[in-house]
Amino acid sequence: MVVARGICLLIGYVFGMFLSGFFIGKSKDVDIRTKGSGNIGATNTMRVFGIRVAGITLLLDCLKCIVAVLVVWAIFHTRQPEHIRLLMLYGAFGAILGHDFPVFMKFKGGKGISTSFGMLVVLYPQFLPACILLFAIAVALTKFVSLGSILAAVAVIVQVIIFGQIGLLAYAPSDLLEAQIITVGIGVLAICLHRSNIKRLLSGTENKLSFKSKRD
Repeated sequence: MVVARGICLLIGYVFGMFLSGFFIGKSKDVDIRTKGSGNIGATNTMRVFGIRVAGITLLLDCLKCIVAVLVVWAIFHTRQPEHIRLLMLYGAFGAILGHDFPVFMKFKGGKGISTSFGMLVVLYPQFLPACILLFAIAVALTKFVSLGSILAAVAVIVQVIIFGQIGLLAYAPSDLLEAQIITVGIGVLAICLHRSNIKRLLSGTENKLSFKSKRD
């Protein structure tokens, strides 16, 4: 299982390094890291290119995690059937790490929210209502995407603990604690990568979301 975990992390990491915002920007002769907030995610893509391109970025960053998880399932579901759910989580974790810390960009990537959303879609769909609701309410009331993302990450942490305790997570009993630790770690990582946003939120200088469309 140690080798299988490593392989799944690596599979996810390779998929995660497809940074759609960066590559879309390059296709338009723009290095998105030099524009707006400098982030390669969907929010900054919206600031630079508009809502349509941001939607494509979000979708692709979400899909790369889903595809990575499905590849892990295809390889290991007959070899490690009792641990396949945990191995799929490792694939998702790898995709998030690849997005956040891509080796070809000197480990300076995005914040992993869209990629983590892909993880929720394929592994934790029961978490989606609370996460989406908190995100939507926070952004609607404050226009701060970062605040919505942080609250969604907190919701993942809380839910994986609660759902695990009441037996609503589909992991083998021997894998449950490990899966909870990894998932909590993913949530904590997302919050930590928003530390500059947290400072700006506290100082009142955080950028607000604008839906003003730009020309592509």
